[in-house]
Amino acid sequence: MASYEQKTSLKPVKALNITAITSSTTTVGSSIDTKGFESLTLFVELGARTDGTFLPLVQDSDDDINFANVDDQFLIGTEAEAQINTANTIKTIGYVGKKRYVKLSIVSTAVASGGATVSATGILANASVKPV
Repeated sequence: MASYEQKTSLKPVKALNITAITSSTTTVGSSIDTKGFESLTLFVELGARTDGTFLPLVQDSDDDINFANVDDQFLIGTEAEAQINTANTIKTIGYVGKKRYVKLSIVSTAVASGGATVSATGILANASVKPV
């Protein structure tokens, strides 16, 4: 039984629009502004899949221009653990770094005959001002 209301303390943001990945490439997501929040969890979802592997890449930035790969010490779970290769699956990865902006990309490899449909959502939580 649910006994705690979270709706007014969480903020969902689109990290990567639903996209069909049909080649081995890096698909770059949207920048997420974490200002006013203390935590960010990224949910990566793989829809239909024919082939390929899909590895999340988390980057952060102070200025929303120059992004760098996030060191594993600032992630809850690793990008390798969040690799997603099974259709209709969701994996998560948490960000606990101190940069204001975060971006999730998907690095796809071994895509030869179709690829997959991928999307990602970020959930910002622990807001400094509530309700969100």
